[in-house]
Order: sequence, then structure tokens, then C-alpha cells
Amino acid sequence: MAYDTYNVGMGRHKLGIAAAVAALLALASLWPGGGPPAGTPTATEPTASAADPPASEDGDEAEDTGTPAAPSSAPSEPASPPASSAAPTTAAPPASASEPAGGAYGGPLGTRNRTGSDAVALTFDDGPSPEWTPTILAMLRERGIKATFCMIGAYAEAHPELVADIAREGHTLCNHTWFHEFDLGARSEGEIRANLQRTNDAIAKAVPGAEIGFFRHPGGQWTDRAIAVAADLGMESLHWAVDPSDWDEATTEAQIRERVVDRTGPGAVVLLHDGASNQRDLCGALESIFAEFERRGYAYTAL
Repeated sequence: MAYDTYNVGMGRHKLGIAAAVAALLALASLWPGGGPPAGTPTATEPTASAADPPASEDGDEAEDTGTPAAPSSAPSEPASPPASSAAPTTAAPPASASEPAGGAYGGPLGTRNRTGSDAVALTFDDGPSPEWTPTILAMLRERGIKATFCMIGAYAEAHPELVADIAREGHTLCNHTWFHEFDLGARSEGEIRANLQRTNDAIAKAVPGAEIGFFRHPGGQWTDRAIAVAADLGMESLHWAVDPSDWDEATTEAQIRERVVDRTGPGAVVLLHDGASNQRDLCGALESIFAEFERRGYAYTAL
């Protein structure tokens, strides 16, 4: 009996060991590749520390509590790269004082329509007029303004004293053809030359030795031929940037004022008339034009 009891006990003991081994093998099969279960910290997945900010419910970081952030180890980028010292820069040579600034020749066929500086040029066409030129000269004199007068040859011949007054007061002289021929530029080179030379002669007779540095074609109807002939006679072709239509009797004083004030900026060449058909309205507008230009701080040039 004692022997049988011993054998039975040993059998049960062996069965218990086998069951334990079987249980361990079953648990091992739950770990793929023998690795640890998910969620167990590894060397490549650091655990969260108490210093890490908690995440909010929408996935963003929680509001800053005032704890200063750790300084970044990356160097900050400079606002702009420093200039290289290998190749020193050389300043561009200054423009010649006799050459207007860039952009002065934006008129038709490359004619001049700006002063080349911030100064404004007032130009008066179709004179001299015994009725209105003295009035305009007086207004300019009162303000110390020098302007450019584009004179018709026939009128210069008829009123040499006005041509002399214009020159004496320091205004620039400009050739505006013999009798305001709109189609002059379409004529032959010989006709153009004779017309411009005749006009220059009339001006020079009134003011011996006068410099006539500019030519303005009537109506701005420029042609390459007219520009070339004028250049050959020593004259620069002068267009304009602002035309208030003061030559039109239908243009009112208010319209002249508004157009000049609204359209004139620094460097503009302004087309006006001292001998057309609407000088009363022009002279009325000039007072407020001068006042506005003075408020803007404009300087004037006679070109």
C-alpha cells in the first residue's frame, strides 16, 4: 500500500510539472518574435517624462503655463547675408550734368516730355501775344518763375519787343514754326528747314545772339524728318506730359485748373498757351495752380 501511494503521488507530481511547462509555452506563443507585448517601453521609444507638456484633447499642446522653453541649439539665421569682401563694389559714375535724368524722353518718337529732374516746366505756346503775354510775364515775374515760350515766327516778327521782354526776364526760347503749320513734319526736308530757319531768324532779330534750344511741332504731330531737321539746326524736340486743353474756348477756368493740378507731378512738362483763344480762363486758373504747386513744394525750370 505504501508503495502504491508513493507511485500515485509521483505521477501526480510529474503531471503538474508538465502542465506548468505547457502553460509557459502557451504564454510564449502570444509574443510575436519573442518580443515584449505592445506598450512596453523600448530603447527607441522614450517614455514620457513629467517635464513634457500634456497634450490637449484636440491634439495641440496645452496652453503655456509660463515655464520658459529650453533654448534652441540651432544658430539663428542672419537677416541678410553679409556682403562679400572679396570683390569691392564700385559706384556707378554720375550722369553728366548736361544730360537729363532717365525717362525724360518718353514723348512721341523719343521727344522730350519731362524735365529730367523733380522740377516742373511751364511752357507757353502760340505767342507772343500783345494782349496776354505781358500779363503772363508779370505773373511769372511776381513769383520768380522761369518758363519756356514756344513762339510762332510770324508773331515774333510782328512783336519783337515782346520777344525781347521774354528773353530779358530769363525765359527759354522755343521755335513753334512760322505760322503754326500742323502738317509741317509731313513736308519735304527743304520746306521744314526753311520754315524753322525763318522762325529762328525772326526771334534772333528781336534778340541778337539769342539761343533757341527747343522746337515744338504744332499739335504734337511729330515726324522723324521734322525732329532730324530741328536737331540739325541745334534744337531739341520738346513735347509735353500735361495738356489741359487751355487752347480750346470750350474749356473752362475750373477745368484748366483741375486738369493741371490733377495731372502734374514732379518733372512734368506742362503745355499752356499765351497766344491762342482762351487766355482769360488760363490766367484765372494760374493763380490757384501756382498756389497748389507752392503747397506741394514744386520747383520750376526753364529747361
